[in-house]
Amino acid sequence: MDRLTSMAVFVKTADSGSFAAAALAFGISAQMAGKHVSTLEERVGARLLNRTTRRQSLTEIGQIFYERCKALLADADAAESVAQELSASPRGRLRITAPVTFGVCCLAPMITRYLKANPEVRVELALTDRFVDLIDEGYEAAIRLGSLSDSSLIARQLMPYRLVACASPGYVAERGEPQTPQALAQHECLSFVYTSLPVDTAWRFTDAEGEHVVPISGRFQANDVKALLAAALNGGGVILAPEVAVKDELAAGRLVRLLNGYEAPARPMHLVFPASRATPKLRAFIDQVVAEFGPHAA
Repeated sequence: MDRLTSMAVFVKTADSGSFAAAALAFGISAQMAGKHVSTLEERVGARLLNRTTRRQSLTEIGQIFYERCKALLADADAAESVAQELSASPRGRLRITAPVTFGVCCLAPMITRYLKANPEVRVELALTDRFVDLIDEGYEAAIRLGSLSDSSLIARQLMPYRLVACASPGYVAERGEPQTPQALAQHECLSFVYTSLPVDTAWRFTDAEGEHVVPISGRFQANDVKALLAAALNGGGVILAPEVAVKDELAAGRLVRLLNGYEAPARPMHLVFPASRATPKLRAFIDQVVAEFGPHAA
């Protein structure tokens, strides 16, 4: 077996606490993950993991070996990065993560253009609204919404992630167009359900007079913007949606923008990445993301 691969499987097993989790990360069976670790134990002549039915933990020798393996794997990654730096063109696998709605509506179409321009690169895009640790989970870049916490990651500012209130022409014809945020109390409002936060019971808008916090209610809630958009298109109510998700429907007249004198919330958006992973493939990706979604993008 390849010794470096076995070390990587061993480190992942120690970090995750199980062969099954390590196997999932490497796309192998749990039995194969165990064989990688057993091979290392045969090489060093000592047990590295205490095995139980539920969790694997490091032995005293295993802890020392684990630290050396992590350092060796980091050196191997650094050596690979140097080799990639010498490459004339971007190549290899690029792992990216992004919020679901922005990923579906904006990033995935951009990636197809990026791949056409960089035929030796392949991209793995993971869409999730949870916080992703790039280093621990092996991603090279992420799109992040909201204020950034202090970290060692490099950040590139992108356009704000804006929300807009809209509804179908049929709904407006039937129920009337709200002229102020307060009028939303008389309308069916389609609410987004967060997995770890309470359901929205109020929406916020601003104008020259300040912020307006208005209570909203409705009979349909969903944890997916596409489901809420489908409901809005079918006359189900008013949606407060990311502008990127509804711009085509607004342009085609299938939705109409409401409360034009008021601004809905906008969240900062950034592309973040570790400085140590700025390979040609990643630099090309960064350049294209900033060109298409940066604060000065057309």
